[in-house]
Amino acid sequence: MSDERKLPYVMAFNEAVSQALEDDPNVFCAGEDIGAFGGVFGTFGGLQAKFGVERVVDTPISEQAIIGLGVGAAVTGLRPIVDLMFMDFMCVAMDQIVNQAAKLKYMFGGEARIPLTITTAGGGGLSAAAQHSQSLEALLCHIPGLKVVHPATPYDMKGLMAACIREDNPTVMIKHKRLLGIQGPVPEERYIVPLGVANVVRSGNDVTIVAWGRMVHEVTAAAEKLAGEGIQCEVIDPRTLQPLDIDTIVASAKKTNRVVVVHEAVRFGGLGAEVAAQIQEHAFDYLDAPVGRIAAPFSPVPFSPALEQHYIPDAARIEAGIRSVLFRTPVGA
Repeated sequence: MSDERKLPYVMAFNEAVSQALEDDPNVFCAGEDIGAFGGVFGTFGGLQAKFGVERVVDTPISEQAIIGLGVGAAVTGLRPIVDLMFMDFMCVAMDQIVNQAAKLKYMFGGEARIPLTITTAGGGGLSAAAQHSQSLEALLCHIPGLKVVHPATPYDMKGLMAACIREDNPTVMIKHKRLLGIQGPVPEERYIVPLGVANVVRSGNDVTIVAWGRMVHEVTAAAEKLAGEGIQCEVIDPRTLQPLDIDTIVASAKKTNRVVVVHEAVRFGGLGAEVAAQIQEHAFDYLDAPVGRIAAPFSPVPFSPALEQHYIPDAARIEAGIRSVLFRTPVGA
């Protein structure tokens, strides 16, 4: 409705964090430049002024230390939100993430709680070059003990972030850099979007398209164009990548009999391969064509704007991939 309040994606994140800080004295934030500067993308803007330097903490430039701080605080009863500027920097802190945060509950026989939320900015599209533009969600989803979230809309950003903060297990919230400015309806009141529940963005009977993050918007644009030709795409946004709501995806595959998975990460070894594998395990007899995958080529993300634009899947390339599955022509990367 026209009177719905709209917020940018970045402010939906900010509001979820602010409300959590208001509601729970055990919640605090820590990260590089998130205090007075508000974060490299402004996601924490104004929070230190509102809640003070003890609850919105600027840290040294040390990703291992930031995650280690979060793990220690979480296991001793606090509810930290720790920020890594870019998703690429996760690699610096993987020992803390993989061997500490993800494992402690198991190592302590289920007795330990790790209510840790790790936030980071992923994806390309800003000509930030190969070390600041990656989509590494598949690495994180492979780790038992982590929950991985990748919202595509402001509404889902606020609700999923609220769910992450309340979760008693470590979660990773991936904010897509190119989505920070998009606007959408966001209620002012507190609400959560449950982890592990997909969203059927668009209903259709001809082909199922599974996508997350920025690709949801490219897929929707392709689906709307194809609708003009009478081709009805069902678009599913998992929202949470780990745990994955495979039941919703499989139900759609059984209805449409054709599936295309789209992601911004490189195609080889990407999460799309896992989605495709589970579909063939649970819905093979319903498929009229192999599951298609549309993703980035096996290359570092280019710095050149022209090359980067060619590298990242867009609506035109997705439309071509959908036609390939519908009309049984080969689907490329």
